[in-house]
Amino acid sequence: MALLLAGSPCFGQSTSTEQPAVEASASAGDMFSRVIANQKRVDADLNVYERVERVEIRKTGSDPKPSEVKVWRVFPAGTGTSKIPLSAEAKPTSAEGYRAALEKLQTTLVWAAETGPAQREAYAKVERRKKERNELIDSTRKAFLFTKIGEEMRGDRVLEKYEMTRNPAFKPSTRNEMLFTRIAGTLWIDKETSELAKIEGHVTEDITLALFLAKVYRGSYFMQEWYEMSPGVWLPSYQQYDFDGRKFVVPFSIHERTFYTHYRRVGPPREAVEVVRGELNKLGENRADP
Repeated sequence: MALLLAGSPCFGQSTSTEQPAVEASASAGDMFSRVIANQKRVDADLNVYERVERVEIRKTGSDPKPSEVKVWRVFPAGTGTSKIPLSAEAKPTSAEGYRAALEKLQTTLVWAAETGPAQREAYAKVERRKKERNELIDSTRKAFLFTKIGEEMRGDRVLEKYEMTRNPAFKPSTRNEMLFTRIAGTLWIDKETSELAKIEGHVTEDITLALFLAKVYRGSYFMQEWYEMSPGVWLPSYQQYDFDGRKFVVPFSIHERTFYTHYRRVGPPREAVEVVRGELNKLGENRADP
């Protein structure tokens, strides 16, 4: 469920017996192939870019102010990510605590940069998860039909807008693919680069999870946006979840807004560890100043 709602692209093609429509479909298919390739590249870039994530939690989707705010510095660490808690103003909560977190991150990166049996096993797991995710992304090309419904401007960029509906001919073969039969929505694709700029969707039928122990109700909503953070690099800027459902017999509501800012390329672990060492050295110098 988290994979689906994290903004995985969901692209399909419709066909027609009329020649002009067939040509348009082929053109759209090429574009959607580029969009999917671009989204896979976004995944790869997130493994070498750090960022600040601000999560605003609300009791209901219409609440004007969050009931709780959580902020982290999220740092890619080879086989996963490290999250350093920050204040609501995106500042360290304490100098000593922040230094301790950086030292722990340095240790993690040093380990991830090595090439022993434990590292090979950990990276193999990462590759298996990546392969499963990419296969699921690819399968969504058959899961939806698209109808272009217009174009919109976002700043100085032209976005092509597509309605996304279930393809009745699609037969899901896995539990994850079954999710695609219960959502619909809208896509905005950057016309110049074929980058996914925004996805907005809703649950059209109740979704049963965890062997019928949990359910997400029809009408639950999700949205995510991407922007070009540096030349040729598109990364998430915002996502929103408004889910209602039940776990066992207990109802639940999840209403979260996440903002992604302060992107910086730190590279793979061997490069990233030098970034962290530099910060630790600077903190040491500042602490030594009279």
